[in-house]
Amino acid sequence: MIVSIAVDDEPKALDVISIHSSKVPELALIRTFTNPENALAFLKDEFVDLIFLDINMPGISGLQFVQRLQTKPHIVFTTAYSEYAIDSYNFEAVDYLLKPIEFDRFYKSVYKVKKLMQLNSLQQDNLLGKYFFVKDGYKQMKVCMDDILYIQSEGNYLNIVTKNERVVARMTFQQLLEKLPPHQFFRVHNSYVINFKHILKIEDNQIFIQDHKIPIGIKYKEKLFGVINTI
Repeated sequence: MIVSIAVDDEPKALDVISIHSSKVPELALIRTFTNPENALAFLKDEFVDLIFLDINMPGISGLQFVQRLQTKPHIVFTTAYSEYAIDSYNFEAVDYLLKPIEFDRFYKSVYKVKKLMQLNSLQQDNLLGKYFFVKDGYKQMKVCMDDILYIQSEGNYLNIVTKNERVVARMTFQQLLEKLPPHQFFRVHNSYVINFKHILKIEDNQIFIQDHKIPIGIKYKEKLFGVINTI
């Protein structure tokens, strides 16, 4: 699943991207923004795989937007001006879509991102073997991604709850999510990230994982069900 947002100061352009996105089963467009500052604020706490980003916006351009990102997802630039194409590739964009955006051309961009994500996932699996290390006190603990049930934030620490143990790590959600495959791990609450593989059921705004009940935050609920409905 490719989790994405779109940023464009023109609502009609966002409507086109939303319509095209609804036709691509492997793509989840979770939010659209006409104000790039709001999008940057959203991305401080949230991780996405892909941003459809207009280059020519008032106040802050798409290129300036990319420079301000703390972590950089895949970028597909959109604009009505073809002269920006060279600049976009200098920013390592996956693709450049010229408005008005046709669906076939849109899908090719999504397909490129999908292939890159598959390649990155393959490389990560080969390099890490689906394991990573976190510092727990004076120890470096090896954690198997598939064994993680959920992750809970408590102050400046994260409780990584696995099938067999609980590892306490001093790090932020954002730092940890960068280590985890986004198609498998999802933030469902200000204090919780869950592993999709271990969900038993969702009921009464709670996620049931083994004998654990994980609350679903209001601001995460729509996005969660949007992703689930596309799986």
